[in-house]
Amino acid sequence: MGTDSKVVCGEFRRVPLSESQSDFPGQPYSVSVLKAGYCLPQSDGTFKANGTITLITGPRTILVDTGGPWDRDFLLTTLKKRRLEPGDIDVVVGTHGHSDHIGNLSLFPTAVMIVGHDISEGDSYRPNKLAEGHAHYIDEHVSVVPSPGHTGQDVSVQVTGTSAGTVLVAGDLFECCSDEDSWRDVSMDTAVQEVSRQEALRTADVIIPGHGLPFRVLRN
Repeated sequence: MGTDSKVVCGEFRRVPLSESQSDFPGQPYSVSVLKAGYCLPQSDGTFKANGTITLITGPRTILVDTGGPWDRDFLLTTLKKRRLEPGDIDVVVGTHGHSDHIGNLSLFPTAVMIVGHDISEGDSYRPNKLAEGHAHYIDEHVSVVPSPGHTGQDVSVQVTGTSAGTVLVAGDLFECCSDEDSWRDVSMDTAVQEVSRQEALRTADVIIPGHGLPFRVLRN
């Protein structure tokens, strides 16, 4: 989809970005989409799906969603091209517990793990207030925010200070730029997710969805 195609949703317009527009440099953090996800219905009633994989680099190195287990070699190779080994990843965030988003957690045993509302390091689990609706701050520029609806424990990662403004790595809060009502088909609670989506559209300049390329948010 070209960047001249816009999706109008009430007071917001979504402008899809191309694969070449999937890197957002910034200070102190930059955001890069390593692999855009997809969700493709098949003629036999099944669908093929994989989650978007995103890397955040800066004072901390953060991986948001690891793709499915079939992405293992891709993930290791792509990180190596960026001169990163699994041990260089400080934090891994799984936006929710579906296999196409957290299929490679075991590659990063030394990282702090944030999966849904759980925060752990090794076998030690840390108290937090994500389940109460409060953000968890990795630092002053990066926060993990509750964004329930698709599942009850979905989270997104908000990064401020990039060249594009505030970037939200949204997991399956948004399926893709033009998900319109298709997200409702895979939502556990559409009313709650609608609230989460509207908040994201109000606060983010760019959204990275769970199954597609990033899009820019324009406010009417």
